[in-house]
Amino acid sequence: MDLRTPGFSLNQNPRIPEEIAVLPGKDSIAYPAMLLPMVISEGRWKAMIDEAVANQQMIGLVAQPRPDEEAGQNNFFEVGTAVEIVRVLRLPDDTLHVLVQGVARIEVIEWVQTQPHFRARVVELTDHVPQTTEVEAMQRNLRQLFDKVVALGPNLPSELSATVAAIQDPGRLADFIASVVTLSLEEKQKLLETRDVSLRLHRLTSLLNRELEVLEIGNRIQSSVKEEVEKTQREYYLREQLKAIQRELGGVDERQAELNDLKTRIEEAKLPPEAQKEAERELDRLGRIPAASPEYGMTRTYLDWLAVLPWQKSTEDVLDIVRSAEILDEDHYDLAKVKERILEYLAVRKLKEVMKGPILCFVGPPGVGKTSLGQSIARALGRRFIRISLGGVRDEAEIRGHRRTYVGALPGRIIQAMRRVETNNPVFMLDEIDKLSVGFQGDPAAALLEVLDPAQNSTFVDHYLSVPFDLSRVMFIATANILDTVPPALRDRMEVLELPGYTEMEKLEIARRFLVPRQVSENGLSEEHLKIDDQALMAIIRSYTREAGVRNLEREIASICRKVAKRIAQDPEAKVEVGPSTVSDYLGPPKFRFEVVEKEDEVGVATGLAWTPAGGDVLFVEATAVTGRGGLLLTGHLGDVMQESAKAALTYARSRARALGIREDFYQKHDLHIHVPAGAIPKDGPSAGVTMAIALISALSKHPVRKDVAMTGEITLRGKVLPVGGVKEKVLAAHRAGVRTIIIPEENEKDLHDIPDQVRQELRFIPVENVDQVLNEALVPMKKEERVGIALATSQQ
Repeated sequence: MDLRTPGFSLNQNPRIPEEIAVLPGKDSIAYPAMLLPMVISEGRWKAMIDEAVANQQMIGLVAQPRPDEEAGQNNFFEVGTAVEIVRVLRLPDDTLHVLVQGVARIEVIEWVQTQPHFRARVVELTDHVPQTTEVEAMQRNLRQLFDKVVALGPNLPSELSATVAAIQDPGRLADFIASVVTLSLEEKQKLLETRDVSLRLHRLTSLLNRELEVLEIGNRIQSSVKEEVEKTQREYYLREQLKAIQRELGGVDERQAELNDLKTRIEEAKLPPEAQKEAERELDRLGRIPAASPEYGMTRTYLDWLAVLPWQKSTEDVLDIVRSAEILDEDHYDLAKVKERILEYLAVRKLKEVMKGPILCFVGPPGVGKTSLGQSIARALGRRFIRISLGGVRDEAEIRGHRRTYVGALPGRIIQAMRRVETNNPVFMLDEIDKLSVGFQGDPAAALLEVLDPAQNSTFVDHYLSVPFDLSRVMFIATANILDTVPPALRDRMEVLELPGYTEMEKLEIARRFLVPRQVSENGLSEEHLKIDDQALMAIIRSYTREAGVRNLEREIASICRKVAKRIAQDPEAKVEVGPSTVSDYLGPPKFRFEVVEKEDEVGVATGLAWTPAGGDVLFVEATAVTGRGGLLLTGHLGDVMQESAKAALTYARSRARALGIREDFYQKHDLHIHVPAGAIPKDGPSAGVTMAIALISALSKHPVRKDVAMTGEITLRGKVLPVGGVKEKVLAAHRAGVRTIIIPEENEKDLHDIPDQVRQELRFIPVENVDQVLNEALVPMKKEERVGIALATSQQ
């Protein structure tokens, strides 16, 4: 350890040099004639001290307004102190412990050197001491205040009072007191810059009064909690101090109470490590933000979101497979595949405690029970249910939230829903996922990729939260009418379960078990007031609805219940029974004809099957030949693909004209017109190719088409019949329309497995590979004399 002391004695009136080395004071301020210890560790400042000691030179000590920043010409106060180095002590850790004594106030006029250390031109500042009685009075008052501060201050020795009493010079008195009491850097610097001793005494008196008030309050606090300290921990002691402060202030510090409440709630939420770290950082920051600042409210709201989210809260799954099966059957009729999938999940969950939730997608026409099935699944699992609708959403921020830099920012719908449901393992339904739109704000479907990916959603990051939230335990169920509008990447992340339309018997069971009892109850009736027999329900199904689901069926039942309720309101003793003959009294004349197939076999009219988002449908393709020059006219709001199918059918007919009994030059003398009724409804797709070909060939050959045969399939120029989609929906539509024979592509025969047994038994299916097979089945066999008459008429055209 090297101890070095300068080889000169301190002068009583030393001369301040015009140019002096300057040491950054950081947060240290020296007053004239006062000693100040300092610790110096940076190399260039140690070198400056060594040089000053060796040359017996004064140095300037100037404080920095921003102590945390690097020393620079723009980071010094203008007024500092010229000091003499009294003692230097070098410790083993290579730091210098320096004791300096202030000589005089100095003002920096010009910086003349910045490297390797600072040098500046300075002038000495002298005190202005007015000789007035007011100054004397302020000195006495200052000594009295200081005596009280020493008496109450825990770190001020009593000897300081005697020292102050011995100082007669008012400027030195103020400097001495300022050097020993607790003041901020700005307050000490202000006193250093004050040359008017009267003003300096006045300012110091104000500061001492404030310090004395703080010490008196602290003393009362100390007295009020002294007994509790012995039996409590430090945290409890601090809380009691805070309570005493609040009592002293005459009220409760609402802000501090709010911060304490937030801290407690965040601790109880048991956040993951990353979220906990962010919460603590923001909580500490909140304590330093003024309550009037807009940022205070933003940070407060953010911490509230972190505190209320269900980071660790979950419900216990009901793993009773038999009971769950009973609940599913109780709420929904049929839907065997979906129910089996849920029971499989329960079985695996029973065998494996920790597993990721499945991500399912229910696809089917409106009204088949997709949304209500999600609620039933939640009840079977013993979980809570939450649903959000994605229809029309076109902003990515709706899914991932807004960043907190925006005014009024909020988390996305996923996190908002998790807050409402209050558990981290709900059944979460994303309704109408096929209705998502793309806007200039981004693609919400792309934002869902992370949510619906089991490999990623355990670390889902909402833009507002900016910390991962675990969604892996959530059972996501999406619903859609069609999958065509769902991006392939999103579709690949979901397990698709199709919910096709219901058969008539299924609708009858649903109406009997669910719809009628619900509407009777909702309209204030009872089973004694109203009875609707099965034949009446079947009449409603066949004559008043034509849909894949049961939504309109329930509306018609509700209409009957309302009319009965009106009657019961007038005659409480009345009892109503609705049969097939009285349905029209309540619902008016039938809206649909049960069997929509043609009444007679006709030339140029073929029955086709189509798929729509609302289920299957039956359409009639009409074709006729008129005098012309070989033109092809297509009407019925047909799409590009359907128009191409018509052209392919015409080309096939021309290539097989002789074999089909058609004049080979028919296209030179005739125009062909193909029309698909319901012309206001857009239609497209390749599956009507076979139907168009049969209608066209029938029109050209004058060979009628069987009215009770419906068909579907794509046609090629060679007459091949290719497979199509939506076979189940098309078959159900044909069954509803009264068709009993259906021609399908041979490759679609495997899809018949999904057709309900009852429907399959009532229908005759004819798988075909080419159009020749379709002609044999679809065209009516003709008698010999009919064929001769048609051939003669054709030759004369």
